[in-house]
Amino acid sequence: MNKTLAVREAPAAYRVVPDAPRVRPGYKQTEVGVIPEDWEVTTVGHEFLVQLGKMLDSEKNVGVPRPYLGNRAVQWGRIEVAGICEVRMTPSDLLCFRLRDGDLLVCEGGEIGRAAIWKQPIEECYFQKALHRLRPTRGYNVSLMLNVLQRLASTRFLLNFVTQTSIAHLPKDKFVTVPLPLPPTKAEQQAIAEALGDADALIGSLEQLVAKKRHLKQGAIQELLTGKKRLPEFSGEWEARTIDSFSAFVTKGATPTTYGFNWEDDGVLFLRSECVSADGLDLTQSMFITEAAHRALNRGEVRDGDLLMTITGNVGRVVRLPADFGLANINQHIARIRINATDVSSDFVFYFLSQANVRAKYALIMTGQAYPQISLKQVRETLVPLPSFQEQSAIATILSDMDTEIAELEARLTKTRALKQGMMHKLLTGAIRLI
Repeated sequence: MNKTLAVREAPAAYRVVPDAPRVRPGYKQTEVGVIPEDWEVTTVGHEFLVQLGKMLDSEKNVGVPRPYLGNRAVQWGRIEVAGICEVRMTPSDLLCFRLRDGDLLVCEGGEIGRAAIWKQPIEECYFQKALHRLRPTRGYNVSLMLNVLQRLASTRFLLNFVTQTSIAHLPKDKFVTVPLPLPPTKAEQQAIAEALGDADALIGSLEQLVAKKRHLKQGAIQELLTGKKRLPEFSGEWEARTIDSFSAFVTKGATPTTYGFNWEDDGVLFLRSECVSADGLDLTQSMFITEAAHRALNRGEVRDGDLLMTITGNVGRVVRLPADFGLANINQHIARIRINATDVSSDFVFYFLSQANVRAKYALIMTGQAYPQISLKQVRETLVPLPSFQEQSAIATILSDMDTEIAELEARLTKTRALKQGMMHKLLTGAIRLI
């Protein structure tokens, strides 16, 4: 007997219609989202004098040469003045486009809305037409505005005001209509800006620390992998050996077009050349192939410990598969290096091949302009200077420890950035009040 219960739809008269999202007491729904009842909604044009910069035209510009900022100089929360150019300006240009301490510069194109405050790192500077300059007319906190723009850009709200012609841009006539939340007092605006500014300061210090650690690692690589600096417990000559002399057969994969991919995200992992990125192994670019395709393409099988090098396109990028990686397959644009000599450290070889000067040497022997490539023979014949196995291991350990420290700092930086995003959501909507 079939005991399956039949579920019948309730009569229309008894259907429950979901309520509209409720706004908690003390808050209201506005065009900028839910905000406290004592906050207002204003606009960019109501709070700021908005000015586009100087048009660059080498044939029409006349006057005295002066330094100016372009779109690329303005990054989120900082302005890069190194390498800025000059443009000729008339006396009226000098009055109209000169920057003052505290001006907010906003990108009109490119990454639309990207902004930073001019803090006068150089005495005199101007700005070009790709930038909006904002000066408050009613006391709106500029640091608060910077964070509001960052939130509007990250939530894609600003795209509602973008003009899409050949190049997307944010024209002044639309920018001035962008709505802004307005906390009721200068004290609350300042408190929000300071809290978010503290988060930015922490992010900035972590970014500087990561950059410093990367620089130290590059210096260590240049000294330790060339023998310019020896570890105190080691001596003796180094020997240059080819990759082929200490590896199993250096090979490449193939594209399983005749076997098909497994689109159900199941089967055997298949690595494309994009997976071998400048920042390490990127599995977001991978696919899956069927077990049958994997067996048919067994020459391209890779496993934990293998080194993978791109041999077409971005030639010379190299990654090392971690110890718990398991099995995968690779396409024809990747060379597999599987070290089998007991007196050679695969970690040492990985760090050697990761050097910029090694990629530069490959660039000199590449063939093909539209699609540059090197051959497996050229990979196999690459010379690697090797000290004793003990010194290789000691050097690789030092560099691996540096990588671990950098990875921990980058994880902390990622977490701090996520916390800042959460803070912006809570503080710029008044969900948390700092009064």
